[in-house]
Amino acid sequence: QVQLVESGGGLVQAGGSLRLSCAASGSFFSINFMGWYRQAPGKQRELVAIMASGLSINYAESVKGRFTISRDNAKNTVYLQMNSLKPEDTAVYYCNAVVLVRSFSSGVNYWGQGTQVTVSS
Repeated sequence: QVQLVESGGGLVQAGGSLRLSCAASGSFFSINFMGWYRQAPGKQRELVAIMASGLSINYAESVKGRFTISRDNAKNTVYLQMNSLKPEDTAVYYCNAVVLVRSFSSGVNYWGQGTQVTVSS
């Protein structure tokens, strides 16, 4: 049983900043990667940023240079620092993790409940 708990969403003016956090808890062997997705009303869910255990990072083109993903392995927590926010960044942001519950097991995909980010103009 693994839980992902997100925090840090809210309302911010264009040009402002927010920092999202996602903490994994429960019983597991390791986390292969953690990342962030977002979904705006009426649109498909899209990748924002992913950080693998080997520290390989992928960003969506729309957020490169503005968002930074980081990970604290000791706390099993991933962060998303969002700067220079734009109204088009408004969406529900979801934490995602692939978890090995036991050694030599297959990875299991988990999702957080989502946190709302609203950027006003």
